[in-house]
Amino acid sequence: MIRVNLYTAKGIKKSSINLPKKFSEKENFVLLAQALRVYEARKHPGLSKVKSRGEVSLTTRKLYRQKGTGRARHGARSAPIFVGGGVAHGPKGVKRELSLPKKMRQKALNIALSLKAQNGEVVAVSGLDTLKKTKEAKKLIDSLLAKEKKEGKKTTFVLSEASKNASLALRNIKGVAIVDFKSLNAYQVYFGGVLVVDKKAIAKTQKGKHRNSKRTQGYKNP
Repeated sequence: MIRVNLYTAKGIKKSSINLPKKFSEKENFVLLAQALRVYEARKHPGLSKVKSRGEVSLTTRKLYRQKGTGRARHGARSAPIFVGGGVAHGPKGVKRELSLPKKMRQKALNIALSLKAQNGEVVAVSGLDTLKKTKEAKKLIDSLLAKEKKEGKKTTFVLSEASKNASLALRNIKGVAIVDFKSLNAYQVYFGGVLVVDKKAIAKTQKGKHRNSKRTQGYKNP
C-alpha cells in the first residue's frame, strides 16, 4: 500500500492515508505508451484537407500537343507537378480514430496512477467541497506545492461528485486542471503534474472495493 499526505482545504497537514490498490499497479510502459498515443490522437481534430487534381478550379485543356515539341508530355494544368495544381496523397479530412479496449484503458490508468504515487506527486485533500473563492483555492495550491516541494508544477484536481462545485473556485487559476474522478484517464494523470485527489473519491473507491468483496464471499462454484 502507498501512503500519501492528507491535507485540509486550508492547506494544513492532518495525517497520511492509504491509496487504493489501483495506485500500486505493476509497471507496463508499453501499454502506457500505447494508451497515451491513443488519447493524444483522439484529442487532435484531424480536419486537415487538401484538394486533389480533380477538385482544383483549373482548365482541363491539354497544355500543348503530345508529340513534336521536344518537351515532356503533359495533360491538364491541375496535375500535382504544376504550381496551383492539386496535391498528391495529401490529407483528406477523414480522421482515423484509435481506440483501446476497456480493460486496457483501466490498466493504463492504474499504471499512470502508480507512477505518480511512486514519484511523490499525489496528495489527498479533505473538505474540497468547502472551497468557495478563487483566492482560497490559490492559497491552498501554493501551500500544497510548497509543503510537497513541487513549486512551479502543474496541478490537477481530481474531484468527487460531492466536491464538483469546487471547480468554480479553481477554474480561473493558471496551471490548474480539473477532472472528475469517474472520467480520469491515463493521459490526464501522466501529464497532469501534481495530482490533488479528493479524499471522498478515495473513500468511495475503497468502499466499493469492500462491497464487491462481500458480494463474492458467499458465492460458490456450481
